Amino acid sequence: MSAPTIHGDVDEGFGRVADEFRRNFTERGEIGAAVAVYEGDRRLVDLWAGTRNKKTRAPWQRDTTVVLFSSTKGIAGLAIAAAVSSGVLDYDAPVARYWPEFAVHGKESITVRELIDHRCGLHVIRGRTLSWADLADRELVEQVLVDQRPAWQPGTRQGYQALTLGLYEDALFRRVDPAGRSIGQFVADEFAVPLDVELSVGLSADRDIEDVAQMYRSTPLGMLRHERSFPWPIIFGHLLRRGAFHDTATSPPLGDPWKMRRSETLTNELPSVNGVGNARALARIYGAVAADTGKLPISATVRDQLSGDAPGPAHDAVLGIDTRYHLGLRRSSPRLKFGSPDGRAFGTPGAGGSLGFGDPATGIGFGYTQNRLSLALEDDIRCQKLERSVFSVLG
Repeated sequence: MSAPTIHGDVDEGFGRVADEFRRNFTERGEIGAAVAVYEGDRRLVDLWAGTRNKKTRAPWQRDTTVVLFSSTKGIAGLAIAAAVSSGVLDYDAPVARYWPEFAVHGKESITVRELIDHRCGLHVIRGRTLSWADLADRELVEQVLVDQRPAWQPGTRQGYQALTLGLYEDALFRRVDPAGRSIGQFVADEFAVPLDVELSVGLSADRDIEDVAQMYRSTPLGMLRHERSFPWPIIFGHLLRRGAFHDTATSPPLGDPWKMRRSETLTNELPSVNGVGNARALARIYGAVAADTGKLPISATVRDQLSGDAPGPAHDAVLGIDTRYHLGLRRSSPRLKFGSPDGRAFGTPGAGGSLGFGDPATGIGFGYTQNRLSLALEDDIRCQKLERSVFSVLG
C-alpha cells in the first residue's frame, strides 16, 4: 500500500515515531489512524493520516473520533480513581456499602477492587436478555444486575467482564458521586472539559456521527498478512456461539464490533465499550494523571496506587490467557507490554487495536486510535511498534 500523507507534528527527536506510524499504513494494513504522546500538558507527538470512511473517501481529520471499545474501560477506571481520591469510594470496601441492594445471591462480600479487577464472576448476564432499548431503562438494568449470581466464589478467580463491568461501575458511581452523575457525565465534566479534548461515553448530543470514523474488519488475507497471533479458542467458540468468551461478549448482545458506529449503539452510555474519542484525548488524559499536572481530580496518592504494587499476571477464565488487572485498568504483562521497564504504567487496550496508557516514570500519556479492527487479543503490532518507538526516544 502506498503511504498516505501524514498530518500533524512531532517534537525534535521523535521522527522515528512518524516513520513507524507511516509503516502501519504501508506494511500493516492500516486504513485511518491517529497517534499522540503528551508529557503532562506538553505535546510530543500528534499525528493522523488515512481515511475515516472508504465509501465517501472522507479523510481522517485532526479531530476525527472512533469508537474506543475497551479502551473506554481505562477512562472509567480513572473516574473510579477520582471517586476514591475525593473520599466517597474505597477500593477495599464492599460494593454493598454504597449499593445495599447488590448484597444478594452471593455478592454480599464483593469489594470494589474485586468488581473492577474482574475477580467476582459477574461476566455474564443470565435470566434476561437486555436489548438496546432496555439499556436506556436504568431501573431495569440495575435490577437485572442485582439479580445476578457470581459464576464462582468472588476473589478466587479472574474472568474478563467485557460488557458487564461498565454497567456495574456506572450503577456504583451514580450512588457515590455527590451530584449523582453517571461515569459519562463525570468524564465530560471533569476530564474532557478541563483538557479541551474530544472524548465521551456514548456519542455526545452535540456531535455528528459522521465525525466518527467508520470501522472495518480485517479481511482473511489481511489477517494472514498483518496479524501475528490468533486467539483460536476464542474465535472458534465465538463462531460456534458457545464458551466463556462468547457468553461475556454477548452479555448484553451488542452485535458485531465493526457495526458499533451507529446511532443506536452510541445513544446509551456503556462505560465498558462505547467511548468515543481520539488518540489526543487518550494521551492528554493519561498524561495529566501520569505527570500529576493537577488538572484532573485524581490525587497523587491514588495515582501512586494505580502505578504501585499489583498482582502478577494470572489465568483469565474467560479469555483463556494470562492477564493483569489492577484497580480497573491493565498493567504491563508478557502478552501486553507497554510503558517504561519499571512496569508502573497503567492503561487499557481496546478491541481492534486502540490503546491508551499513562507512564509515571516519564510522565507521558500515549494514545492510538484506528479504524481497521484487528483480531490481535493483546499484542497488536501497530500499537507495539509505535509504543516501542516512543520509548526508544525517551530511553
